[in-house]
Amino acid sequence: MSNVSHIPSYLSAEHLGPWETFLVQIDRVEPHLAAELRPLVPILTRPMRALIVNVPIRLDNGEMAHFEGYRVQHNLSRGPGKGGIRMTATVDMEHTRRLAELMTYKCALVKIPFGGAKSAVQVDPEALTPDSRTSLIKEYAHCYQHYLVPGLYIPAPDMGTGPGDMATIYGCTHVMESVTGKPERVGGLAGRLEATGYGVAAIARMAAADVLKQDIAGCKVAVQGFGNVGQWTAIVLARAGARVVAVGDINGAALCEEGFSIEDLERSTVPELAAAHTALSVSDILFVPVDILIPAAVEGVLNEDTAGRIEARLVVEAANAPVTPEGDSALAARGITAIPDILANAGGVINIGVELDGPYDPDVARERVLGIGTTLAAVFADADARGITTFQAAMERARALITAA
Repeated sequence: MSNVSHIPSYLSAEHLGPWETFLVQIDRVEPHLAAELRPLVPILTRPMRALIVNVPIRLDNGEMAHFEGYRVQHNLSRGPGKGGIRMTATVDMEHTRRLAELMTYKCALVKIPFGGAKSAVQVDPEALTPDSRTSLIKEYAHCYQHYLVPGLYIPAPDMGTGPGDMATIYGCTHVMESVTGKPERVGGLAGRLEATGYGVAAIARMAAADVLKQDIAGCKVAVQGFGNVGQWTAIVLARAGARVVAVGDINGAALCEEGFSIEDLERSTVPELAAAHTALSVSDILFVPVDILIPAAVEGVLNEDTAGRIEARLVVEAANAPVTPEGDSALAARGITAIPDILANAGGVINIGVELDGPYDPDVARERVLGIGTTLAAVFADADARGITTFQAAMERARALITAA
């Protein structure tokens, strides 16, 4: 790894965690950048600002609890930091840093005026009562008020958080533009919940036509991850005529060879679908023979091993970083195209731009999401012309826009 000299002092070269994936990706893309931009690449190997805070709250039983919070502003050359708030029991600074970096590239690639940032609180949200959750979000807003109120960091929902939490933050800042992903009643967008899934489905449709040379109608699809993004992706694709034959989440997976009905996808949980059809294990869904595999859950599910065993012809990355660098190489060696996350799941952040522009126009929002197709076509052209993967082409394009800013 040639970027060892750029490792920040607070990380160990022996154990970099998710940040190592980022440095490997820089090594893969740097040779393809224009010569005048390469000296600027080290700027991207270090986050601009990283902060760890203590988030103390009083629980319902009167006891004090302390939770570790993280905020990373990776790069602000194109605008204020944009990125969601993640609340899980396993998130840490390394994951937050990696997710902030992905936001930098995502915003640049789709040409919206934001930099990349992310924040997180290490807590199991399911273990919190409603009152404790509200207290935690309020204390979070207090910890970061000097970044939220002036708009230096603009959060949104992510794993473990939702529109109600964003409304709580708005109630603390009293600044409409300080947070996005709010409920409609406090200035949020109609259709915000399905925006990212709609964008993933749109990309899948375009990629099916370009890569598979067939219409999305009739394509067999598996969606690994049935949260907000995965479920809406499955619903939108089914409405377009795709045959969604497998869905899965942390509880397991379900298989229906004839394709799940739209009603089933809208109203049923994965355990309910598994009980009514064929049950699969959590990992088995990756290896179902399909035209399109959509990993929409967590990072790193397609690595050198699993990427070598999938039976899909096209991968559309709905989750953040679901394919490792080794997995990307393994897919390329097998002739399987993977649409990178920084393009495939950009629908949500594009709609955030619409929310901040206001007033909301659903036609404008859809037009902007469908505009991803222009970027996708350019990425395909770059990859074909240079003999590189779509991931490398997308990252090269994003980094050129960032370093030129």
